[in-house]
Amino acid sequence: MLKQLTVIIEREGDGYVSLCPELDIASQGGSIEEARQNLREALELFFEVAAPGELQQRTHEEVYVTRVEVTVG
Repeated sequence: MLKQLTVIIEREGDGYVSLCPELDIASQGGSIEEARQNLREALELFFEVAAPGELQQRTHEEVYVTRVEVTVG
């Protein structure tokens, strides 16, 4: 079964951090693609070993990624 999840990747120092907000699972890598692939692997491992109760507890069904404009200074 395939499941689509949200991934947020941001630069941190010399590398990149990737986050899946639906499950609050993160990983990292030296490039965007490496951070994405490492997160995919972490998510697949999580789904392999997580108990049904943990899945239900950690899953956030509604996640919205948006931008907001604010006044600075």
